[in-house]
Amino acid sequence: QVPPVESGGGLVQAGGSLKISCSTPGRTFSDAITAWFRQPPGKEREFVAVISKSGVIIYYADSVNGRFIITRDNALNTLYLQMNNLKPEDTAVYYCGARFAPWTSDYHFSSSYEYWGQGIQVTVSS
Repeated sequence: QVPPVESGGGLVQAGGSLKISCSTPGRTFSDAITAWFRQPPGKEREFVAVISKSGVIIYYADSVNGRFIITRDNALNTLYLQMNNLKPEDTAVYYCGARFAPWTSDYHFSSSYEYWGQGIQVTVSS
């Protein structure tokens, strides 16, 4: 089974924008709840945003709410994260996760996701 693959990371100045993507080749993407997590340097992996299979249900971490937008395109098997007004504290390795289990209230725990991408670095300079 091919794991998800993230792309689009890089270096951006504070206040700038960046859009990262996650493709899930070879899987029934539309059957998966998908999410973005991130791991800042020296810290634990933390929840960023989640989107339901249909895209109707979306939740964000308080730290990114109003700045980040999670979307998905089931026809392209791709998950996106549009990041606006980036701050230095957004610097992290960003991971996409996928789960094929039904929706539950533990969506913000990384342990509830079955498949992970390799991660992609996003660096925000001050």
